Amino acid sequence: MNKLLTTVLAIGLLCAGLSGQARAEVKLTYSNFFPPTNHQSQLAEAWCREVAKRTGGKVVVEYYPGGTLSKAAQCYDGVVEGISDIGLSCLAYSRGRFPVMAAVDLPLGYTSAAQATNTANAVYEHFKPEELADVEPMYFNGHGPGLLFTVNKPVQTLDDIKGEKIRATGNSAKLVAALGGTPVAKPMPENYQLLQKGVVDGSMHPIESNKSFKLGEVCKFGTDSFSVAYTTVFFIVMNKDKWAQIDPESQKIIREINREWAAKHAAAWDAADANGRQFFLDQGGEIVELSPEESAAWAQAARPVLDGYVAEVAEKGLDGKAILEFTQSTLK
Repeated sequence: MNKLLTTVLAIGLLCAGLSGQARAEVKLTYSNFFPPTNHQSQLAEAWCREVAKRTGGKVVVEYYPGGTLSKAAQCYDGVVEGISDIGLSCLAYSRGRFPVMAAVDLPLGYTSAAQATNTANAVYEHFKPEELADVEPMYFNGHGPGLLFTVNKPVQTLDDIKGEKIRATGNSAKLVAALGGTPVAKPMPENYQLLQKGVVDGSMHPIESNKSFKLGEVCKFGTDSFSVAYTTVFFIVMNKDKWAQIDPESQKIIREINREWAAKHAAAWDAADANGRQFFLDQGGEIVELSPEESAAWAQAARPVLDGYVAEVAEKGLDGKAILEFTQSTLK
């Protein structure tokens, strides 16, 4: 009887041990402001599944899209404070807080999201800025080139933009002012009505927004102002304490997934840009290409925005010139 009882207890302990091994060693939460249907949200959710799959269930991530766990502007602090373990949002929502990474958002002349994403990750890896020391960065990505779109007239020269009211925020607003326009700082969700009602004459926005925000229905002209095209950096970061709880082998696997997913996000942005451009053309939109001379003139006019960045970060004890030059070098 005693032998039977011992055997039963041994089997019970073995089953309990196996059950414990089957359970996730680390459970994480992931906050994202994009709605579930957005391509960036779908990729984030796929990342969660891939982490669970390739770590063999050692790391499991619960996904919360649409700002249900933390809003876009509070996402970074939400990760630091443990409201969520992982977060995806824009660094620009905390303007001034990330001076090194802010160089990537400047109007440097981006031609694709792949290029912008490569630049964002290269700048982080090169400088490992202290501004991100309170989280464990997973990876970064950037949307495709932000360009000028107008309602009533094509913009072919700097003279054409003078006095025009252009919806723009942050660095794109500085760009509009440098080019001679009048920036109107309003959120993207208000953009459609502003353009439709004539409150503004145009907008600075990524090409994909012509479809995702239906701006191609109200903007009739697009200027391929690639020489001053900007991007916006999106971060995916993890709480440092949670990262420390993950075993080294799983950390290595996650880093491998991160490199793959940065490229996937860029590809999704570029595909969305292609769709946005086609949507714009399907609505009867007209694309204006700047001459080489005019492109150079726009880049020269935008130079004060870059110089302003160098001066601004110098006040924080940073070598803005070195940061800017390295950032520009990654575009070549």
